[in-house]
Amino acid sequence: MVKNAVIVSKLLVFLPVFLSTGLISVWLSVNQASAADDAVHGKKVFESRCVICHGPKGDGKGLMDVVHRNEKKGMVWTVFPRDFTSGVFKFRTTPTGCLPTDADLARVITGGIPRAYMPSSADLSREDVKGVIAYIKTFSKRWQEEQACSSITIKKPAFVGTPESVAKGEKIWENMKCWECHGKEGKGDGTKADSLKDDWGDKVLPFDFTSGATKMGFAPENVYAAYTTGLDGTGMPSYADSIKEEDRWHLVSYTLKLMGRL
Repeated sequence: MVKNAVIVSKLLVFLPVFLSTGLISVWLSVNQASAADDAVHGKKVFESRCVICHGPKGDGKGLMDVVHRNEKKGMVWTVFPRDFTSGVFKFRTTPTGCLPTDADLARVITGGIPRAYMPSSADLSREDVKGVIAYIKTFSKRWQEEQACSSITIKKPAFVGTPESVAKGEKIWENMKCWECHGKEGKGDGTKADSLKDDWGDKVLPFDFTSGATKMGFAPENVYAAYTTGLDGTGMPSYADSIKEEDRWHLVSYTLKLMGRL
């Protein structure tokens, strides 16, 4: 009788583990099924709204596989639709090398990227957006093989935009040699401007800050995000490890001045 009681007590110790493991398995199965249902719906939306540029395979080779071509300072540059099969995304709030969050993807889908010729789809329902996001994730194995990253913390300090902050940002611009790509006056005409290529081997031009808003707008928080997360797939690296947080905000201040916002 004592022996049986010991066995029962040991089983009771491990019972919560078995139950929690079982519940987690059930939860994962339900979520996987839900994601699959979302993707089925998202495929329909994608084929009606997105396929013309991004292509039926999500590789950016739709009928509009070149959405813009122009010449600047003797260089021909081209804007291509995003290739989802690579699993590489420029506009994120996650650290460099990470996949974007669902909120990041939703922001681009609903808000668009005007300067990249990505139209806004603000008219889509929440269900439609959720479905498109789920379907986009079927194009690259990264979504199944990698764990999600958390968004960086973005809290704008009160000093952003002050003359003192701008002056400090200008020194950082000089010391970090931002001018090598973006030019001394931020016009995108630096000494390395004509030699930059993206991960696909296509020529890219450094951003001309004097031309107006970035692809994600004028908001200081978005400029800070670009400096902190980098624009994966391009020549724009993350400065999260090489420039301390306060100095990145000073760099934002100087960037805002170049953009004519101060």
